[in-house]
Amino acid sequence: MEGPERCGDSENSIPFWGSAQDNSEEAAKEPERAQEHCLTNFAGGQHFFEYLLVVSLKKRRSGEDYEPTITYQFPKRENLLRGQQEEEERLLSAIPLFCFPDGNEWAPLTEYPRETFSFVLTNVDGSRKIGYCRRLLPAGPGPRLPKVYCIISCVGCFGLFSKILDEVEKRHQISMAVIYPFMQGLREAAFPAPGKTVTLKSFIPDSGTEFISLTRPLDSHLEHVDFNSLLQCLSLEQIVQIFASAVLERRLIFLAEDLSTLSQCIHAAAALLYPFSWAHTYIPVVPESLLATVCCPTPFMVGVQMRFLQEVTESPMEEVLLVNLREGTFLMSVGDEKDILPPKLQDDILDALGQGINDLQTSEQINEHVSGPFVQFFVKTVGHYASYIKREANGQGHFQERAFYKALNSKANRRFVKKFVKTQLFSLFIQEAEKSKNPPAGYFQQKILEYEEQKKQKKSREKTVK
Repeated sequence: MEGPERCGDSENSIPFWGSAQDNSEEAAKEPERAQEHCLTNFAGGQHFFEYLLVVSLKKRRSGEDYEPTITYQFPKRENLLRGQQEEEERLLSAIPLFCFPDGNEWAPLTEYPRETFSFVLTNVDGSRKIGYCRRLLPAGPGPRLPKVYCIISCVGCFGLFSKILDEVEKRHQISMAVIYPFMQGLREAAFPAPGKTVTLKSFIPDSGTEFISLTRPLDSHLEHVDFNSLLQCLSLEQIVQIFASAVLERRLIFLAEDLSTLSQCIHAAAALLYPFSWAHTYIPVVPESLLATVCCPTPFMVGVQMRFLQEVTESPMEEVLLVNLREGTFLMSVGDEKDILPPKLQDDILDALGQGINDLQTSEQINEHVSGPFVQFFVKTVGHYASYIKREANGQGHFQERAFYKALNSKANRRFVKKFVKTQLFSLFIQEAEKSKNPPAGYFQQKILEYEEQKKQKKSREKTVK
């Protein structure tokens, strides 16, 4: 297993289990599951999580600064084979740095706003584990240091795990001993299929028995995302430009003060690419020791805390979009971001995003409203892909690239698609489609069929008028 190398300094690569790696062949095992790289056929029934960890700051013997250290682990794994044990040690050694990515210079505090954020660890085979974190001050009198509750899971479902962290936090205020039975019950429960609910029974001293319902969203492609933060930080035009840069697999850096904003905005930016999967370097919050990532010549999508702005801007970078989420501005750009997408389709996205956006109330409504126009963009540009996969007798498909983009009537659409088919986003998607005898049943395919039906009805109406 490996993690991100310091660019141009491969001998000093940091031996993480992985946080960001270009594993092109393996990173997207199924086009319809952009956020579930390690559970490619995941429908439900798996474990909710692999570990619950508490990461605390411990003073180093040599100096005044602190080192993040795992001080609690559930479950403790026993009787592991040697290879499994080494893998576990590598994974656990990587986690503390991502729970405290903002360096080691801390001082005891009396007040600290809690933060909820997540990070992604990538294995060399492309499988990903997600760390869901809640950073807060432990209960007690006087100044103290924050600690992090971190849940490690293969499942991408930010909203659901935020609710689980709420329950962990509620119990942490009483005693660590109260957290254990809750997490044990959660570990024994089967993770629900999309749209289903699992109910846990949990006892809390002085409160009695509680029933906790955890519901998984019906649309699994939106369950690891909250677009609200992105909408609060940026204009619709800026969001479309970020999407355009990501579609051409450029380098994107997001800057913000707090970990929650960074984490949510970068997950949202990646989710705009559905049904395609970002397979390059992807670090929602870059730890201080990995800031050299921004010098990489390969595509990346990373989040950096505002305190490291000077280090970032002084780094040698090319073709980068540097997004200041605090001010809602682009600090650096290539300059052509408004011209990447076909003009008419770009206008369609902006019109659809702007309609009724102020009437949305729930996060589910916001997610569906924001995601829809971008899915529709891909339906209109590449939704005809299945018709251009020629199959041999054994079922193996071969994509007819030239005929595929020539089938588009619009010159602007053709120009865009000729570039897009060269990206790893599209290549990984089409490789899976070539292997599959039938188009994958999922949200994207559903939208393709709806669009084709609309076109048929429009043609029929036009014939009737004539």
